Amino acid sequence: MRIHELVPPAGARHARKRVGRGNGSGHGTTATRGTKGQKARAGGGVRPGFEGGQLPIIKRLPYKRGFKNIFKVEYSLVNVGALNVFEPNTAVGLLQLMAAGLVRSPKHPIKILGTGELTRPLAISADKFSEIARRKIQEAGGRVEEPGNAASAT
Repeated sequence: MRIHELVPPAGARHARKRVGRGNGSGHGTTATRGTKGQKARAGGGVRPGFEGGQLPIIKRLPYKRGFKNIFKVEYSLVNVGALNVFEPNTAVGLLQLMAAGLVRSPKHPIKILGTGELTRPLAISADKFSEIARRKIQEAGGRVEEPGNAASAT
C-alpha cells in the first residue's frame, strides 16, 4: 500500500451541506437560517452574553466579575509594637503568638510588620519580616529567625 492509495473508511467523511443553492436542493431560499431577523443576515448575530437588551447576568452579579489569584499567599500580620506583651529575652514563635492572641490560626504564614516600637530584646521566629520590623527588632537587642531562610538569622 502506498500513501496515494490511502482512503478513509466508508461513512467516515460526509459531503458538505451546500445551502442557498435553489429550492430544489432542499436548503434554498432561507438556507436553513429561519426567516428574517438579526441571525438570518450575513455577518449577523449577537455577541456572547447578549440577552436581547435586558441587563445581562454578568452585570446583575457584579461580585462574580474578575478573578481570584489562586497563588496569592495570605499572611497573618503582627506588628512589632504588639510584641511588647512578651517577657524580655523570650523566644517567640507561632505557638507563643497564638497563646498571646496575636495570631488566630496556624493556617497562614506569619509576617512581622514595623508599626509600633519594641522595647525589649526578643528572639522572633516568623516566615517573613518587613525591613523596618527587622531593623527595630535588632535595635532592641533581639534576633530575627526565618525558618525557611537559614542565612537570614542574625
